[in-house]
Amino acid sequence: MNAGGTAGGSVPPSGAAGEMPPLVRTPVPSPDPRDELPVSDPLPFERPATPEPVLGPTGRPLPDLPEPRPLTSHGHARVISMCNQKGGVGKTTTTINLGASLAEYGRKVLLVDFDPQGSLSVGLGLNPHEMELTIYNLLMERDVEVSEVVVKTGVEGMDLLPSNIDLSAAEVQLVHEVAREQTLQRVLAPALEHYDVILIDCQPSLGLLTVNALTASDGVIVPLECEYFALRGVALLKTTIDKVRERLNPKLEIDGVLGTMYDGRTLHSREVMERLVQAWGDTVFHTVIRRTVKFSDSTVAGEPITTYASSSSGADAYRQLAKEVLARWPDA
Repeated sequence: MNAGGTAGGSVPPSGAAGEMPPLVRTPVPSPDPRDELPVSDPLPFERPATPEPVLGPTGRPLPDLPEPRPLTSHGHARVISMCNQKGGVGKTTTTINLGASLAEYGRKVLLVDFDPQGSLSVGLGLNPHEMELTIYNLLMERDVEVSEVVVKTGVEGMDLLPSNIDLSAAEVQLVHEVAREQTLQRVLAPALEHYDVILIDCQPSLGLLTVNALTASDGVIVPLECEYFALRGVALLKTTIDKVRERLNPKLEIDGVLGTMYDGRTLHSREVMERLVQAWGDTVFHTVIRRTVKFSDSTVAGEPITTYASSSSGADAYRQLAKEVLARWPDA
């Protein structure tokens, strides 16, 4: 060891090679409590609830029917028979009020009273005993024109071919005619270019007059009381319609089955409607006609319910039916 030296384990002087620099920590500023935002709980993921469809009296979702489009011209009438061999199911009431509702939507309508009872004519305020010409004269007298028999009703855009008890003789007399099933079709032909819709109120039977009406028609609407006995007879009516389609009128189709005199408070009405939808499916109209005394009152007044009690539920139902019927018809 040199003199003045240090022993082997002594600390080297400051600045000697290999000296580690002092460890200096840079002060970190303390966080501001205002910068610390609370962590929120994760939001639960919820799918938007799908609204439940509104079910109508038929047990099916009610459709959103478009407003009928306005017409710029008239003609090429669609001929519809109101047909059911059971009486008292609402054929005449439906003919009057559906016709008036279609007229409200700008359609030109001709009603044909093809029942010897003349209920359609009476329901529009006519006296059957004071008529000089009726549908009977148009059928049986070749020199009578349809324009001579048509009478105006109290509803703008709706005319009537009236009837009375004389028509009952036509069924017997037509038996001997050539092409007797096409007689009504022949006499109505000149009217097709003047109207948009022709509604035929048939008698409660499946005789020759009804076959004439079906032969002249493009479609059939079947009013059906929501009652068990009315339900039983529909199968026979469908058989008749099928026969007419096969043998006389290939274009004939069933436009719809209409539940009438429906009372949703009774289990019987609901069961009949359920059976009706099971048997006929989407042929059944979504619109149903409920019982109301306003129908009887309007008949006594000799006018449609759409003018007699315009804001009543019965009037609204037939306006809804008119929209549904027009939605089903091509080019309506």
